[in-house]
Amino acid sequence: MNENMKKYPRIGIRPTIDGRMGGVRESLEKQTMEMARSAAKLISDNLRYPDGSPVKCIISDTTIGGAAESIATDEKFRIEGVKATLTVTPCWCYGSETMDMDPLRPKAVWGFNGTERPGAVYLAAVLAAHSQKGLPAFGIYGRDVQDANDSSIPDDVKEKILSFIRASLATSIMSNKSYLSIGSVSMGIAGSIIDPDFFEDYLGMRVEYADMTEIKRRVDLEIYDRKEYKKALSWIKNNLKEGPDNNTSAIQKNRKELDKDWEFSVKMTLICRDMMIGNNNLKKMGFFEESFGHNAIAAGFQGQRQWTDHYPNADFAETMLNSSFDWNGLRTPYILATENDCLNGVSMLFGYFLTNTAQIFSDVRTYWSPDAVKRVTGHNLTGIAKNGIIHLINSGSTALDGTGEQEIDGKPAIKPFWEITEDEINRCIDSTLFRPADLGYFRGGGFSTDFTTKSGMSVTMSRLNLVKGLGPVLQIAEGQTIELPTKVHDALDNRTNPTWPTTWFAPRLTGRGAFKDTYSVMNNWGANHGAVSYGHIGSDLITLASMLRIPVCMHNIEEDKIFRPSSWNAFGTGNKESADYFACKNYGPLYGKIK
Repeated sequence: MNENMKKYPRIGIRPTIDGRMGGVRESLEKQTMEMARSAAKLISDNLRYPDGSPVKCIISDTTIGGAAESIATDEKFRIEGVKATLTVTPCWCYGSETMDMDPLRPKAVWGFNGTERPGAVYLAAVLAAHSQKGLPAFGIYGRDVQDANDSSIPDDVKEKILSFIRASLATSIMSNKSYLSIGSVSMGIAGSIIDPDFFEDYLGMRVEYADMTEIKRRVDLEIYDRKEYKKALSWIKNNLKEGPDNNTSAIQKNRKELDKDWEFSVKMTLICRDMMIGNNNLKKMGFFEESFGHNAIAAGFQGQRQWTDHYPNADFAETMLNSSFDWNGLRTPYILATENDCLNGVSMLFGYFLTNTAQIFSDVRTYWSPDAVKRVTGHNLTGIAKNGIIHLINSGSTALDGTGEQEIDGKPAIKPFWEITEDEINRCIDSTLFRPADLGYFRGGGFSTDFTTKSGMSVTMSRLNLVKGLGPVLQIAEGQTIELPTKVHDALDNRTNPTWPTTWFAPRLTGRGAFKDTYSVMNNWGANHGAVSYGHIGSDLITLASMLRIPVCMHNIEEDKIFRPSSWNAFGTGNKESADYFACKNYGPLYGKIK
């Protein structure tokens, strides 16, 4: 990975203080700095960058009692690479004199809830200044009063601090990176119609373009690490299981042809990765330009149909790059969107940076009602599936982590790569078949990934959509994965395509709106794809969306878990969904003002 992509943002901690010398400021210095150190420790102990290292916090050299110290801190933060700030205080401070004025840095303020000094009064005052100046900030205020000498951080405060930091890191890491479009529009899918203005204005990213013929050029000229290619091919032969060929005998490929598809698929995988992030080994081979890559944290491959009608599909490349491991061992996943659906790719990015875990790319294929399942299979859906299920199945591939063969506390999970064991890698592989591609869909062949996600995983499905006249909107659905009896699964799965990976999803219902029932979830979903992340992360997605000024049009998150900038309250407290739309429109896209 190139050096620019290894530079992770730091979090700035700003201890603000009552500036009155002569007894007031001096009496608060120790408590204020201790509050800052406690916040920094909380963050570093609980949050990790995508490479697994602890998130780094930079604390101001001094407490901040006025504009001069605020500006000095700002300069220090610029040098140190701080991209988000948390202001902390146990007391009254001078609001507009001590506030963070950087318009691009997400910012939050934690005002200590104690009666000895009015930290809550400062919190209210500085949030009012942020609102008046058009610099939205998140307010953090503990529910219960604490004693002045209590240095602990209440659980409700911890939750908000960590949610803010997770979303801030996602925003910051995406900034100044690229989405690489390999190819163009796949089969008229609107998500693969790349809108560079969206990436630039809302995410601070650029769009890079490469024709799919670049892959063929690099294959023909052997512009890939040939040593790694041999290593990968050997690993595949020794570890992966080739599944049955679902094509008719008249059109099935012979062994020699299948072996050539494997060779081509491995080369595609290496080349797609190199196109995204570069490869110094290419420079040593004399391919200086190709060694740089496109600084891409996400990419999409068009595939259908211009490529897949003639060459092997990218299913294997998508599977392996999106996974947390390959022939080189454990590593960070690369985000590669099927059918170049950049909007689903961005949804995957959101989930990835909030969790540091591999993401599941799926077609939101079919709603199966209890009656329909009963009619087709004779099976009664029960438990969390009793209200019906949604068939998530990718007409391409999904990360091997999506098998659910990793575990947390004995339950199926998807974990950050640094927590995955060798045994879990083997179980993910053993649960997966790589089946010769359906030649009706993919005339050029290739290998599709086939597995069924284990039940019992808490997951969140999300999707970003672009609406003309409105802009981007985000949809969120928390729920659970479920498993069906083998005969029932086969009966339903075979009606679609048995060579593709399946996740059976039961959304959590609220009894109203888009979550009145499972049918309504499917009926209100805004596109044919969805990104699925491990864990119930809907509240963090809402926090992230508010930072980027993207309204959320559909979610099933409890209201008391919704955390947005305090100025959102000024747009209405009776209907938070409408207030979100008004606020996002009022402030405009985060990076739109710098163009």
